Amino acid sequence: MARPPGELRAPSPIPAEPAGSAAPALDGRALRRLMACIGPAHLGIALVWGAVPGTLLALQVQRTVGEGAKVGTLAVVTTVGALVAMVAQPVAGAVSDRTRSRFGRRGPWVVAGVATGGLALIGMAFTHSVPAMLALWCLVQFGYNFGAGPLSAVMPDRVPPEKRGLFSTVTGLGSMCGSLFGQIFAATFEDRITTAYVALALLAMALAVVLVTLNPERPSRNVPQEPFQVREFLSGLLPNPRKHPDFFWVFVSRLSTNLAYFLVFGYKLYILQDYIGLHDEAIDRVPVLALTAVAGLLPAVVVTGPLSDRLGRRKVFVVASASLIGCAMLIPFAVPTMTGMTVMAFLVGIGFGCFQGVDTALISQVLPSERSFARDLGVVNVAATLPQVLAPAIAGAVVLWLGGYRTLFPLALAFALLGAVAVLRVKSVR
Repeated sequence: MARPPGELRAPSPIPAEPAGSAAPALDGRALRRLMACIGPAHLGIALVWGAVPGTLLALQVQRTVGEGAKVGTLAVVTTVGALVAMVAQPVAGAVSDRTRSRFGRRGPWVVAGVATGGLALIGMAFTHSVPAMLALWCLVQFGYNFGAGPLSAVMPDRVPPEKRGLFSTVTGLGSMCGSLFGQIFAATFEDRITTAYVALALLAMALAVVLVTLNPERPSRNVPQEPFQVREFLSGLLPNPRKHPDFFWVFVSRLSTNLAYFLVFGYKLYILQDYIGLHDEAIDRVPVLALTAVAGLLPAVVVTGPLSDRLGRRKVFVVASASLIGCAMLIPFAVPTMTGMTVMAFLVGIGFGCFQGVDTALISQVLPSERSFARDLGVVNVAATLPQVLAPAIAGAVVLWLGGYRTLFPLALAFALLGAVAVLRVKSVR
């Protein structure tokens, strides 16, 4: 029987209680409780990404090596950390897919990853050398990304397809509010980096524990498990454009759009200092940009997720949001003032809110296999977390060798448009 116009198709049905599943799909009060907890859990991790790479780590590097070497040093630290992030999430996802325990598959690894990242972040608070900073930052990347991989599998594991737009809104709000309020938090604690790192670590850990405690999984000890095959595992760590083209194009779209955003916002402190010319006043303007972005983001993310559920469409929202983000990036290119940066922040907030409200739901509908939700989501989540730490490295190379800060804005436009074009290649979702 043909599908009605606008009906969205999941890659495979997720029944209310799949046979052998460690975590049945939820409804009613249990689903509302899960939504109430998972948003804050995403927020806790996102606070780290919002506060540390672009501001606290940038300040720590600047105070350690001085003005002359800050750009190159930050680029090295974030690039190496990004390589670790690329590996951590898909590996964690694959491990959790195969975990059999009385506590289920996901929860133990969420808590273990966030705890590991938090301990490393606390260690960073007390280091004053670049090598130690680099080693601990890599451990931060590994820990939080290892926890985020299984966390991302909660939606396809437990949320019915018809509720995923709303669920995407909740997780998107948590992630983006964490990222933006992390910037405000970092600016507030610029002179107390040690306190900031400790507070971020403890908060993320507390929110992860609350999620796992209030939303327990069924034991997974009796869930059937196929033999482990190294070749299959390794081949699944990267999207395959031939076997799973829709999954591949969603990965490219997410990577490009996030990179466009964080290419500028991940380097905002140095942009305000050196491109806009605010120098010592720059740190006081970081919260202004964050709050302006929030003003655009909140209504956009609240509206678009449920609206996409009602219309039965995802791609149009992603195309519109990526295009708006890219065009907004040209404003500081033409108007290199604080006013230009503020207008850009508001428009980018609208665009990224629209993107976050739909993106996760779209991804959940193109996953290659229900046997490997966490691994596959870990792969595609690299496209969201990697830009947050890779963007400062790319920006550093651009600033040093490819035309300075001014070049960042048209480059961000190019990445955003690539994100819009990539999602148009998706065939199985409207």
